[in-house]
Amino acid sequence: MTTDSVSLFVNPAAGRGRTGRRLPRIRELLAEAGVQYTLFTSRALGDLEAQVRKQVAAGATKIIVTGGDGSIHEAVNGIMSANKDAALGVIPSGTGNDFAKASLTPLDWETATKLLANRIAANAPPRTIDIGRVNDRYFANGAGIGFDAKVTAIAQAYRWPIGDFIYLVAIVRAMLDGITTPDLTITGTDELWNGPVTLANISNGPWVGGMFYIAPMANIDDDQLELIIAAPVTRTRLLGLLPKLMQGQHLNEPEIHHASVRKLHISAKAPIPSQLDGEVQPLQSEFDIEIMPGALKLL
Repeated sequence: MTTDSVSLFVNPAAGRGRTGRRLPRIRELLAEAGVQYTLFTSRALGDLEAQVRKQVAAGATKIIVTGGDGSIHEAVNGIMSANKDAALGVIPSGTGNDFAKASLTPLDWETATKLLANRIAANAPPRTIDIGRVNDRYFANGAGIGFDAKVTAIAQAYRWPIGDFIYLVAIVRAMLDGITTPDLTITGTDELWNGPVTLANISNGPWVGGMFYIAPMANIDDDQLELIIAAPVTRTRLLGLLPKLMQGQHLNEPEIHHASVRKLHISAKAPIPSQLDGEVQPLQSEFDIEIMPGALKLL
């Protein structure tokens, strides 16, 4: 059986270079299922997003992305900015693969490729999922402001092939540099927070950094986002909270505050770090955030 052609986008650098090495086998599995595709390769930050936007604007309706959360982030923004109706398929091959966990995509890349190829070959209907928006950018899994954005920036600077553990290394480095606690005013239908925080995480999916179960209640098709705020903590206290964060057992700790939201605004007194799907954003001080229910089709 053959299928209508799809667009396959690959970030060879994802997963510390593992994705590029896996590409020949991925192509073989797609061909075995009769999936006809055109291959596009990302060569620089932002390149995948631009290529997805161009292809979707030209009429592409099936997009496959092979890479990590950053590649998925670019693909989602490319699809949304093209303002067209295209469905996304994911072959996880990154470091954390948080969106794959949230979407119940098999974490084994070969299994995920076979399942996706078979669904495309069978013309299986896509499902709709929610995505979030921060100002003029979109996120599939989550957004973070404060300490986790700093950790993300540090983790991206390392090229060590140690998987999720790179985030633990980055946390230790970030703590040694000092834990900043910016003053934030967070408002939804009423005021949710006013004062210093260690971090504010806005979750569409439950995982962040590959191993941190930050929002166990989060679901990518429930029409809401989960706001997790951590009040200021010492280095020692943060180390004590990490095992609980990894197991999703932190929500009853006194420093942790949670609210389910559909729309909120975050204001900081000065520009601060933020991240979307593990991608560091330019420094900003105002954040308009909302859920976009059923805005994305998933193959």
